[in-house]
Formats: sequence, structure tokens, C-alpha cells
Amino acid sequence: MKLAYWMYAGPAHIGTLRVASSFKNVHAIMHAPLGDDYFNVMRSMLERDRDFTPVTASVVDRHVLARGSQEKVVENITRKDREEKPDLVILTPTCTSSILQEDLQNFVSRASIETEADVLLADVNHYRVNELQASDRTLEQIVTFYMEKAKCNNILTKKTIKPSVNIIGAVSLGFHNQHDISELKRLFQDLDIQINQVIPENASVHDLKKLPSAWFNFVPYRETGLMTALYLKKEFNMPYIDITPMGIVQTATSIRSIEKLVNALGANVNYEKYIDEQTRFISQSAWFSRSIDCQNLTGKKAIVFGDSTHAAAMTRILHQEMGIHVAWCGTYCKYDEEWFREQVKGFCDEVIISDDHGLIGDLIAKTEPAAIFGTQMERHIGKRLNIPCGVISSPVHIQNFPLSYRPFLGYEGTNQIADLVYNSFTLGMEDHLLEIFGGHDTTEALSIGISAGESLNWSDEAQKELSKIPGFVRGKVKRNTEKFARDCSRNLITLEVMYEAKEKISS
Repeated sequence: MKLAYWMYAGPAHIGTLRVASSFKNVHAIMHAPLGDDYFNVMRSMLERDRDFTPVTASVVDRHVLARGSQEKVVENITRKDREEKPDLVILTPTCTSSILQEDLQNFVSRASIETEADVLLADVNHYRVNELQASDRTLEQIVTFYMEKAKCNNILTKKTIKPSVNIIGAVSLGFHNQHDISELKRLFQDLDIQINQVIPENASVHDLKKLPSAWFNFVPYRETGLMTALYLKKEFNMPYIDITPMGIVQTATSIRSIEKLVNALGANVNYEKYIDEQTRFISQSAWFSRSIDCQNLTGKKAIVFGDSTHAAAMTRILHQEMGIHVAWCGTYCKYDEEWFREQVKGFCDEVIISDDHGLIGDLIAKTEPAAIFGTQMERHIGKRLNIPCGVISSPVHIQNFPLSYRPFLGYEGTNQIADLVYNSFTLGMEDHLLEIFGGHDTTEALSIGISAGESLNWSDEAQKELSKIPGFVRGKVKRNTEKFARDCSRNLITLEVMYEAKEKISS
């Protein structure tokens, strides 16, 4: 736990609330002081949902600190049970309220006596795990609770006759999650595999007992769903596939893994014809990768940063499918470092594992890539450095919750990614076109690091000479010149310093 004014992954209670609000007819009670209750506003704004977010804050105030929280928390749980009639109420503290060290499990036990709904306390350590880890654990906890309940009542269902699948990990506020799940449903329909359950998005907790009916589980995102898949494998011997179908190569690999698995379970299918047709006629990405437009991108330098799933997949796509040089790639999911390094091995020059956005910003400034593929934060960094950025991972802002259909998975997803990559590079020419056609350029490049100290002084002649350089390369020239000046301990950049820097870089 650390104090920060910006984070890649939020606190643990956000992960719990994302899972709880994804289920149908589940209500979350957040035991928190005012200031920690921003989830409702955030979800309503980003998801653009017509319904109210099913989260209630049980506010910790001075009266609670004086008398204790039990009476208030229990009253809020029982009140919501009467008003909303949920199937499940899940109680979660925040990092702030956890400081009180209250026995919340006792609160839950007492409330359960008076409620019709089931009541659970989110079983996460708010000091040791982040939003993504908490969402993974909360989903596993809910599934485990209802599977154990079904086993006790002996109401588990049998396997389906036809091949079937559970899609695990469709959560609220995920990066293009709703579009991805729609694309996965279409993919499985094409493969003649019926959808058994999609959890937790809009699923009923009472239907969780049907999970073992499926032949296998599919986990599109490592961040949420993997723990649930591991539980189902351990308890019900259910195999799972966690190869994310993102990009032409990985989509084909994922489908072949599905073919191998269902054939081992008794089916007799061959998906090679489907893969070939989709690659050649549905996805335009394979054709685009052979076009002159994509060949112009060959060898261009890019960096990739995001969550484990999307950053690893995007690194592979850029290197394998488009011939783009990935100078370095990285993830803020430090707990998943071993898997991430294995996935990107051989596809980039260097791997960065960090959740320090300041460090990432400085690395981008020093690398000077032609394009960035990252999160909302990398987009901000790119704007400051005048480097185009394509957003490929959470955390993101509202423009990455589009109303139009924009999946990143499956064969339609390959088209979206190809557009994103191409536009991220080509839009870097926009300033140059403005120069040619009499536009204006008000951007100013930063110095060599986002967190660098004092800026250097430029003489009037040097400033005039810099303004003659086309806008799309001016920022790079300025950064290179300032780097040369710092290395030579020059405080004033003159025309002579500019020419010396140019000669050194050209040599």
C-alpha cells in the first residue's frame, strides 16, 4: 500500500464492486468514509448504464467512530434486502475503513439472520492486493459459495450433450469487455459450441450451479477469472483455456486449442477450414499486413504498456504480424511478472515491470518511439511528448467505452487493432500537413524526461531555426539537441550547439 496521486490499478474494494455490480440482482454495501464512495459515479459515467449502480455506501462518520459500526452496517444490509430484494448482498470495506479493525464477519453473520438474501463479506486483503487481484478473488469467492451450496443440496447438473463452454471474466468497467464478449459468443456459435454461462456480466448467482454442465471454461483475460477456472478444475475436473484470441496468430492458436480439447472430450471437429476462411475473407488484418501501407511501418519503433493480457498480446501482434520493432514492453501487473516475461520473450528488446507512471513516462521520453500503445496515462504522456498513442488497456477514460461495436478479440477484433495501429502511426504526420497547408502548430516538445528538472535556454536565432523544422519531427529535434547540450554541460542552446548536435547524431 502506498500514497499516490494516480495509479494503474485502483484499491481492492473497486475490484470487488466491479464484480458485484456485474452480476444481476446482487447488491454491494461499501463500508467506507465519504470520499471512498466514487465508484457509483465512475461506473454510471463510463458504462452509460440505464440502471442505478447497485452499490450503497455505509458511511463511516464521527458518530460511527464514537459508537462503532455494527448497528449501522447491519441496518443498511437489512434495509437494502427489504427494498431491493437482491439474491446476494456483499459487504466490502475500503483501505480507509479497514484501519478500524472491526469484526465485519460478525456483522455479516448477524445480518444474515434477518435477511432473505445471502450475505457475504468480501474476502480480500485491502492492504496487499489491488483492484485486479481483488476482482479475481471476489469472483472466485462468489462462485465457490454457490457451488458449495449446490453440492450440499445435491443439485449439480450433468454435462451438456453438445460441446459447451463457460466464458469467465466479463466484468463491469473492463476494456472493451462487452464488445469482446459479443465477439466471443459469435465465435463459439460459428464453432458450434453452445454457451453455457457467461459470468459475471448480467448473470444470476442462482445459475452458477450450472457451471459444471459445460465441457470447458474459457478465460479471455488473466486479470479476472483465472482463479475461478482453477477452482472449477480442482473441484469438478473442468479443463480451461486461457489463450486470449487477440490478433490473427493468437486467435488461430486459441481455436486450435479449443479443437484439441473438445476432441479429447469426445467430439470430432476440425476448425482449419474455418480459420482459413476467417483469416482470408473476414479479417482484413492479414491482407493489411501484406499491403504497402503496413510495409511502410516495418522497422518503426514502438513501446507497449498495459495490463498483462493486452500488453502481451499487443507486443506479439506488432512484432509477429506487422513487423514493427518493439523497443520495450511492460505491465503494471507486477504479481504476474513470470507469465508476462514468458509470453513476450523474443518479441521485444526489453521488458519493464513497474506500476510507477513517472518511471514509465521517463522511459518513453528517452526511447522516443514513433508510437505508443498503452493506457490512459501513456496517452497523456504521448500528448506531452507529441508522440501518438493507441490505447490498448485499462485504465481508460470514457472514449474507450464506445457505443459503437469495437471488440479487440476475435477476427473482428483484428480489424479494430489494425486500424488502431495504422492510425496511431500515420496521425503523427498531422502537424506536418498543417505546416504545408498553412495551418498552425502550438505544440511544444518537452525535455528528455517527463520528470526532468530545469529546462534549457534557447537563443533567439536557435528558436527561429527550430521553428523552420516541420512540426512532426520538431519535438524529436528539440529533445535530441537538449540531450546533447546537457551531456556537454551547455546551459544555452545556440545555432552552433544545434549544428554540433546534428553532426553528432548524423555520424
